[in-house]
Amino acid sequence: MTILVTGAAGFIGSHLCEVLLAQGHRVVGVDNFNGYYEPALKHARHARLEKHAGYRGARMDLREHGALLALCREESVQVVVNLAAQAGVRHSLTHPFDYQTANLEGFLSVLEACRHAGVPRLVYASSSSVYGNNKKLPFSEDDPVDLPISLYAATKKANELMAHTYTHLYGLQTIGLRFFTVYGPWGRPDMAMWLFAEALTAGRPIQVFNYGRMSRDFTYVDDIVAGVVACVMEPKLDKYEIFNLGNHQAESLMDMISTVAACFGVEPKMDLQPMQPGDVPATYADITRAKAKLGFEPKTAMRDGVRRFADWFKAHPELIEKVRAGR
Repeated sequence: MTILVTGAAGFIGSHLCEVLLAQGHRVVGVDNFNGYYEPALKHARHARLEKHAGYRGARMDLREHGALLALCREESVQVVVNLAAQAGVRHSLTHPFDYQTANLEGFLSVLEACRHAGVPRLVYASSSSVYGNNKKLPFSEDDPVDLPISLYAATKKANELMAHTYTHLYGLQTIGLRFFTVYGPWGRPDMAMWLFAEALTAGRPIQVFNYGRMSRDFTYVDDIVAGVVACVMEPKLDKYEIFNLGNHQAESLMDMISTVAACFGVEPKMDLQPMQPGDVPATYADITRAKAKLGFEPKTAMRDGVRRFADWFKAHPELIEKVRAGR
């Protein structure tokens, strides 16, 4: 197939593109290489993709609706996977309009391009953040998600509603994926595991929020990508679907810190902080639906995934330094 992936130079997007290319598909990758974090990391990921004969990269902002539509038509795209978004709960507290433009206007452009280019299936990234402060664990797709506690979460819930509208009005098949705390090699430098590794190797204290009383469903990137690929390929899905993609394990944040520190052979120093606005104490994915409909079965234990991330981090000192210098 010919598959268009937005956010192709991003963390999950670049991993997804590599898997699709290895399976023999043509991949059209779209990214705007913005400066939310150091673009050198995005360019390094993208350079790996450009080595593949079946890959075409396009630098484009999703709000360039005419250009995106033209690209979908020109390439006869059969599936769009929308992973491009303005990420980050804390960033949304200080830069709210970034979320309006990228996550609302950008997603509407994707929906319109699919509609007018006749793309039959759209797979898109939602987020576990839509569950807000829900107390029932694990989180199920049938749980209420009407009370987001961050603007980022609100835009992701809005994406699910927008997708439902286009499914209802135009018959576009839309499949939303609520990702749970993805980590691994080539990860994002604004996320906890990278920040912890950077602090540990520099001898700085790690900022630990809610005084460490937090748990997360840490999910290794290869497992997430396997779930996304299943959504691209599986023929027997409903017109409108929502799936949790997580490891189905609520891991203690302090255990994760200990695991990262052990990989670097460092005793962690901790700067314990109160809970941050927009954050939640725990996430935990019920993946019953994804198992039944996608055959989704995460395989990577946290200790193994953290070790792979740490090995990658150690193997790329020049890139890590560029990212650090670009902050």
